[in-house]
Amino acid sequence: MSDLVFYPEFSAASALEAAREGRLESWLYRYLQTGAWANLGLLHGLQQQQRWWIGPIEIALSRLQRACGPEPEMEYRIPQAAWEERVSRIAARLTEPLATAPLIVEYRAGQLSLRDGNHRHEAMRRRGWDWCWALIWHNSYEDFEASRRALR
Repeated sequence: MSDLVFYPEFSAASALEAAREGRLESWLYRYLQTGAWANLGLLHGLQQQQRWWIGPIEIALSRLQRACGPEPEMEYRIPQAAWEERVSRIAARLTEPLATAPLIVEYRAGQLSLRDGNHRHEAMRRRGWDWCWALIWHNSYEDFEASRRALR
């Protein structure tokens, strides 16, 4: 299975370039529909309404709340063995944050909910990384403004 952390066209560096050029949303939509990591459910959900984006930005891993994993409280539960196998494979191949795809995060009433990249997040944590690159979406302009103030 291919892991997106190893595709330069979907690295944090390429996302930063796309953002500078005003094409972040097209970069993101292409990323969500490409490869073994495609997340069409998230793609279609994002396309349902206007979103306000911050990023890519550097953010502490500890500020992000995972939504996927083997723990009972996870919104999307994954069997322990499958989780461990994929996280271990990703962790073994991580090089540096700019070469890794940014995590996709939803701002939810002051919380940062990790919606794509849960395996990468755990792999980064296990490798001892303290921070990552992330794209944060907001469902309203008011949330966007609140988040911008909180992230300063």
